[in-house]
Amino acid sequence: MNFKLMHFAALAAVVALSACSQSDSASTDAAGEAGTAAEQELPVNTSPAPMGEMDPARTAAGAPAGPTTTMTFASNTHDFGTINEGEEVTHVFTFTNTGTEPLIISNCNGSCGCTVPKCPKEPIAPGGTGSIEVKFNSKGKTNAQRKQVTIDANTNPPQTMLTITAQVTPAAK
Repeated sequence: MNFKLMHFAALAAVVALSACSQSDSASTDAAGEAGTAAEQELPVNTSPAPMGEMDPARTAAGAPAGPTTTMTFASNTHDFGTINEGEEVTHVFTFTNTGTEPLIISNCNGSCGCTVPKCPKEPIAPGGTGSIEVKFNSKGKTNAQRKQVTIDANTNPPQTMLTITAQVTPAAK
């Protein structure tokens, strides 16, 4: 691993840890188990690593073990607009398995414990549709917020990102 990549990874870890407090590590995977902050904050890089170097994002996500398929979202982003600090808001992202193999979502994590996704546990047949519910808790969050949900599935690339945004008005003190 070259020095620039190590420096970037260290910087990303510092930013990730400062984005959410320790109590915000309650995101869930497809099996409903809690993920760790380190699992939630992996950088995504879909370009190949230079010859002889390992790409940590690809290594962490892993390549799908079996046949791959494709998933297409109606939209990969949602803006909740202006909300008040402390509000919990939810959005449902819908998708279609546009490939020829069953779609299997192995894991989905929010970038912070304040962002909790619920992903389907059962395979989605080719041509079938599914949904991912994302709940954002704005308690302790103010001003512009941008959170991501990482979906690991038997797709190429193996990770898909969803983004939610909100402008959170601070609570009166």
